Amino acid sequence: AGQLLVGVPAAWAFAVYQVKGSRALFALYVVLMLLPFQVTMLSSYLVLNRLGMLDTQYAVILPAAGSALIFNIGASSGGTDILAMILSKHTSLEIGKALLVSDFCIALFAGGLYGVRTGMYCVLGLLAKAFVVDGVIEGINVRKLVTIVSMKQEEINEFIIHRLHRGATVYEAHGAFSGHGEQVITTVLNRREAVALRNYIRKADPGAFITIVNSSETIGKGFRAI
Repeated sequence: AGQLLVGVPAAWAFAVYQVKGSRALFALYVVLMLLPFQVTMLSSYLVLNRLGMLDTQYAVILPAAGSALIFNIGASSGGTDILAMILSKHTSLEIGKALLVSDFCIALFAGGLYGVRTGMYCVLGLLAKAFVVDGVIEGINVRKLVTIVSMKQEEINEFIIHRLHRGATVYEAHGAFSGHGEQVITTVLNRREAVALRNYIRKADPGAFITIVNSSETIGKGFRAI
């Protein structure tokens, strides 16, 4: 009955309205019909039960981490994840918070059907999932913004460009305490490269001044595409 209730209006909409992306949406809908949730529900339940993961925090953390990996490449696992991606694209919500909004109605329905206690547990699980998804995505994409003030500016530039194969920006600055002009180097690296650069500077110029801060998202050549 559920397939009939949803399928007939969907077929009419696909036949009448031809919009951008309708072919991809139609293919997605057909795939979801070929492999409905009822087919995989029992097998998933048996696997999770045998692993002892039901009614534990792992039942929230592991699927959330998996969803974060999928979201990070711009894909989704279907269902309400699609709504979350649409919300995240057209609003300022992060993907985890958008997922919380899209699943909140389901949690309210569960509370009305199975009681307030069950509904509260659903909301608590959704909150945990939202924070895990955003945290994992941010952890994957985090980069190190390195700012260096050193007298060995040319040697450090050579190391960044030829050893780390990264770019850097060099600009003039004026020291408030010393009153002298300084060369400042700024570059963006991953964790391993930042450690290698710090170790090199420690040997090349022990008197250098370095600040390293996290950048939650870096977009451009050599990093994430726009």
